This record gives sequence, structure tokens and C-alpha cells, in this order.
Amino acid sequence: MSQHETPLFTGLKEHAKRNPYQFHIPGHKKGQGMDPEFRDFIGENALSIDLINIAPLDDLHQPKGMIKKAQDLAAQAFGADHTFFSVQGTSGAIMTMIMSVVSPGDKIIVPRNVHKSIMTAIVFSGATPVFIHPEIDRDLGISHGITPQSVKRALEQNPDAKAVLVINPTYYGISANLSEIVDIAHSYHVPVLVDEAHGVLIHFHDKMPLSAMQAGADMAATSVHKLGGSLTGSSILNIKEGLVSAKRVQTILSMLTTTSTSYILLASLDTARKRLATEGYSIIEKTIKLANEAREKINQIPLLYCVGEEILGKEATYDLDPTKLLISVKDLGITGYDAEVWLREENNIEVELSDLYNILCLITTADHEKNIMVLVQALKKMAEHFGKNPGGKPVQPLPVHVPDIPVLALSPRDAFYADTESIPFEESAGRIIAEFLMVYPPGIPIFIPGEIITQENLNYVKETIEAGLPVQGPEDPDLKMIKVIKEHIAIR
Repeated sequence: MSQHETPLFTGLKEHAKRNPYQFHIPGHKKGQGMDPEFRDFIGENALSIDLINIAPLDDLHQPKGMIKKAQDLAAQAFGADHTFFSVQGTSGAIMTMIMSVVSPGDKIIVPRNVHKSIMTAIVFSGATPVFIHPEIDRDLGISHGITPQSVKRALEQNPDAKAVLVINPTYYGISANLSEIVDIAHSYHVPVLVDEAHGVLIHFHDKMPLSAMQAGADMAATSVHKLGGSLTGSSILNIKEGLVSAKRVQTILSMLTTTSTSYILLASLDTARKRLATEGYSIIEKTIKLANEAREKINQIPLLYCVGEEILGKEATYDLDPTKLLISVKDLGITGYDAEVWLREENNIEVELSDLYNILCLITTADHEKNIMVLVQALKKMAEHFGKNPGGKPVQPLPVHVPDIPVLALSPRDAFYADTESIPFEESAGRIIAEFLMVYPPGIPIFIPGEIITQENLNYVKETIEAGLPVQGPEDPDLKMIKVIKEHIAIR
């Protein structure tokens, strides 16, 4: 097979060209049975391949034809033994990855700054997380990755762990020494699972951090849709045989995947793989060049700081994805959310995320010099707007503080399914939380079920809400009440 082929997309186009009489779902039947305005907006071509797993089109749950060929090509492109397509996003791939290797009561070593999908999989599987505290950047107010030494200590203390999970790279584009972590885990015969949601491009260019498959990891859930050119909700799960079973993974993935799989999403994975495999190096080279030019220009703007290679050199900051523009705005005396809103309202610019101190802008293979100049000029105007106080007094930088990670008192599964009660948020310090609470994006929980609520973290949540950031997870969207374990007060 050639990486220039697209067996799935080509097969769908040929099927649509035959134009068979459809007496199967979807009921809109190439758009004829849906609202005309929507049909006209989406277009006939897209609707002609919105199909279902009839025999000529293969079946994602047991692929033998065009889907299998497309997955095999993807495995070849990513250096994996097996690749599975996901139409449940990377969250579905992550949950599959974890639930394929752990059972109720099993230990899994994970960083505490994981995405909510990882903690969801731990709740569903009944596994017990052994948390490694990530390295905290006190200047930027963010968490980085975990170090090889912390993984080694965790395995020495928990040699019965069934897996080690690593984020590579983080949402902000920082990577740890993944190869060394893999070597350490494999010396204990423990598989390494990688949340590679923000790293699809890193496999295809040598100026990027090592990808999971290049580093010898056993499984990696990779968002092709985030940066690789496929449609939203389409991702892949890459596997190396040995410490994990591909058959087991297929079984779990099938259990977690809708039987009405989207062929439009699957086709977009097929074509995105082709482009990355055949043109990836050249288009990523241009992307890196644009990002570095943007970084240089942003760092010439007073009171703004865009993170670059100077952050490297520590164990938790081993490598950097240069296409992620992490911009600190705290010296302007504003929050990242303030910057996000200003850029939206004044310049029609949408950023990837904001937190209390930073904004994150992604430069992708879709960008060009005009986009970069628009962003840089907008940031200059923003710095001029916020960088002066009435009377010419200098602005005061926002002080950075990051709260301590709460103590886990119960397993997340036990806490999630325990008898609970809702109590006032303001009165919950000292109790054990029974629900998730996070800022999304990036989707890293402030609290997970089973942790002891502290006043420091309550204050941090209030500060986050007051800053305008989107806090998600609790059943009460106004966060006046919070679910805790019934009639239990944690004893320190």
C-alpha cells in the first residue's frame, strides 16, 4: 500500500457515485429528508457520504475491508503495529486505552494534571490512581509534565502498578523525557500509555518532540482533528504489541463506540493521514517557521512574554512544540481571560484557551503570514491599551499563585458512587468531594471525586469564576452547592 492512497475516502466516493437506492439509515437519505436550509449549507457531497456500516462500506467494529486498509496505512504512517480510528474523539480513545489494561482495584500511575477523560476512565474501570505531582511553573502559573525520577519512585513504591500514563506534550506544548520514562517503566514490565491529544504533528518533523511511538510507548491516543486536519471528533489510537493486546483494545473500543459510526469523520482521518504522511515534513516546517517568527515579534512587545526554548533544560521541560504560542499577559495586570475577551471584541480573534495568567494561540498548517501579522498587531494594541494607567503610573503585574493539589482520601470510583449530599459550596472545606470540578479548556480537574476539599482550593475556584473562566463539572452550574460524601468529615 502507498501512503498516497485513501482507501476509505475513495471507497465512499465510489459508493456515492453508484447512487444506490437507500432503504437504510440515515433517514435523510443524502439530504433529501432534512431541512433544506441546512442541506444547502452543508452541501450534497458531504451528505452523500453520510452513510452507515452496510456491507460494501466495512464496519469500524470489525473492520475487514476499506476501514482496515485505512487503519493499516495509518499504523504504517505513525510507526505503530496497529492503529484504531475513533469517532468518539480522543476522550474515547483515552478511555479505551486505560480500560484495556486495568481492572477494578488495579493501580495506574498518572500525573495529577490529567484531562477529565482519564479520570472518567479510572472511575469506570474501578482502578486506583497513584498520582505523581507534576512540576509547577511558578512564573507562568501552569503545570508541566512528570519527570523520569518521579516515575521511577512511583514504580519502586508500587511495583504492582498495571500502567504508567504520560501526557506528551502538555496542552501548552511542553514535553518531558518520554524515552527515559518508557525505559524505566519497561524495566518493570509496565506498559506506558500516552495522552498525545495535542501532539499529532510531532511524529512528522525532527524539530518537534519525540512522539509516543518513536519513544517506544505501548499506546497513544492522538487527536488528529486538533492539529492534523481531520474533522472535529476524529482521533486515532496507536498501539505497539508486547505489553498490551490489540484484540483486547478492539473489544473495549467497540464497547465504548457508537454502532452508528460517522463515515464523514472516518474519511477525514483517512485523508488527513495521507497529507501528513506525504507532505507532513514540508508543511510542518513552514508552520514552525511562522510560529517562531510570531514568537520573536511577540517578545518585542512590552509586558508580553511568549515562551520559547529558554524554558527547556529541566527534567519536566525536556522539549517544546514550537507551534504552541503560550503568551503570558500577567505583566499587563490582566488575566488571560481578560486578554481573550479583548481580542475577541476588539479584533475578532479567538484564542485556543485562556487561564488566569496566559493565553494559548495555536499555529497550524492552515496559517500563513497574514494571520500572524493580524495576531501580532492585535497583541501590540492590547499591550498599549492595558499597559498604561491614568496618570502614567506603571501597571502592577498580577501575582501568580498555584494552589496545592488536594489529598485523595477515597478512590474516585468509590467517591463517585457513594451516598452523597449537596451542601453549600462555601461550607464544604474539610469534606470529601463526590463530583468533578474543572476549568475547560484545558479540562484538568481542580477537584476529582475522593479528594479532600481545602479552603485554599475553594478560594482558587472563586478566583477562577470571578475572572470569568468557565468552571465545569458540578451538578449545580451556579456552584452554590457542591456534592460531597454523605456525613463524612475527613480526618487529617
